[in-house]
Amino acid sequence: MRNALTLALKDAQLAGRTRDTLLSTAFFAALLLLVLGLSLGSGLGSEAAQLRPAAAGAVWSALALAAAVAAGRAFASEQEAGALEALTLYPGPHGGLYLGKLLGTLLQMLLLSVFIVPLGLLFFGALGAGVAVPWPALTLTVLLGVLGLCASSTFYAAITINLRAREALLPALAFPVLVPVVLGSVQATRYLLEGGWTPEVATWLGFLALFDVSVIVVSTLLFPFVLEN
Repeated sequence: MRNALTLALKDAQLAGRTRDTLLSTAFFAALLLLVLGLSLGSGLGSEAAQLRPAAAGAVWSALALAAAVAAGRAFASEQEAGALEALTLYPGPHGGLYLGKLLGTLLQMLLLSVFIVPLGLLFFGALGAGVAVPWPALTLTVLLGVLGLCASSTFYAAITINLRAREALLPALAFPVLVPVVLGSVQATRYLLEGGWTPEVATWLGFLALFDVSVIVVSTLLFPFVLEN
């Protein structure tokens, strides 16, 4: 855990210094919300009520694609500098490298979510005067959903880091595994926006928590084999 925290702190400092990953993912996610909003209609006026059910799908589509972009850059700094092999020589289990990269990517995605989630809800008429948003439950949903997205995407980013077409292969490999977490996040968010906290929300949040724990444990155990290959 000391290695993981040190690596996560290094990635956070690098992301704050360069801001290339944050800016690119934020622009990409905002552009996707804009395209979806323009294609479905305006979230203002009389069309707002009809667009609210689409808010959950639009927000999580943007976050899922942004997570793939952010995870694709997780190992890029070491790969471009030729320091990835040296990183594996640090004492300690190699699973700590995965956890460190996961924490670094998670921090960036949570910062992005602070901007993307309210923007998506506002754009699709789910945020504004007369619309009650259960922010505590929605915050928990975003945390669990983003954690699942980052856990899976970071693992597959390590698999594709040495491939020539890794930018194209990463989404193709990661998205099938991301289907459960995207489904759970969309359903939980939709129920929260429609009726607040319900037993269905608790069920989907439990599913997301189980998915997150399973992916993190399995990825940590398999990560040393990924580095060897």
